[in-house]
Amino acid sequence: MNDSGNQKRSWWQRLSAGLKRTSSSIGGAISDLVTKRKLDATTLEELEEVLIRADLGVATAGKVAEAVGEGRYDKAVTAEEVKSILAAEVEKIMAPVAQPLALDPAARPFVILVVGVNGSGKTTTIGKLAARFRAEGRSVVLAAGDTFRAAAIEQLKIWGERTGAEVVASTQGADAAALAFQALERARTQARDVLIVDTAGRLQNKAALMGELEKIVRVMKKLDPSAPHAVLLVLDATVGQNALSQVEEFARTAGVTGLVMTKLDGTARGGILVAIAAKHRIPVHFIGVGEGVDDLSPFAARDFAAAVAGIES
Repeated sequence: MNDSGNQKRSWWQRLSAGLKRTSSSIGGAISDLVTKRKLDATTLEELEEVLIRADLGVATAGKVAEAVGEGRYDKAVTAEEVKSILAAEVEKIMAPVAQPLALDPAARPFVILVVGVNGSGKTTTIGKLAARFRAEGRSVVLAAGDTFRAAAIEQLKIWGERTGAEVVASTQGADAAALAFQALERARTQARDVLIVDTAGRLQNKAALMGELEKIVRVMKKLDPSAPHAVLLVLDATVGQNALSQVEEFARTAGVTGLVMTKLDGTARGGILVAIAAKHRIPVHFIGVGEGVDDLSPFAARDFAAAVAGIES
């Protein structure tokens, strides 16, 4: 119990440290606003602007401002009160999407297709997922389907060695769909538990690359009509509003079933995850707050909401 308590604590410390830029920018602005004057229409409007600037989204910002104003109009309000209302509102939005990635034991291998633009942390996320599954005692195959970049293939091989996962790879420029087919065949023959397929970092406006993604799915379905069983979109928190358009594009093309948000430790724009949840309601499975193998953790709405608002969980 003590050990898991320590783990929980260290994760909370990493999360709140990771979201420090977001919570500081929001918290500082809130303190400036509410210490100077009583709550009036101008203060609430400015509070709304602060939250929109932190990428929480217009709808969420409006809800928080409304909740802060309720029954407090023309009264002095403390920054702590506002933060606690903010945390409660964010938690309400995030709780329905905070869903673990559930592996169906009937699907063997359970096929996870990982998509996202270049630089979002896709390959690293795959390595961390492989480490997590291996620690749970599952056998894992990794498919180096980002055949555009030699570096991505090499990176995946290193993760394979590090985690004890088998890697199916080809040369740079090889056909990604053929590779995915081969990897699924291998994983099925060897009765492996999980197959994770990396894909090229597609820019949303490149129709040919989106077409290739559709081809990978089509080819895998020839072997297993139910594959892929999960399509994870890896999003880089530092891109802010751009993440919203990535969710739209990939959801349309690849049928995204869940999100992984990375680089929350490198941005003041961690609030974008709130805007995405409010708009798209796609499950958020994991968030990453660092480079270490343990820095990818299942998403917990309450912890996240408290960290964004900068209050102790």
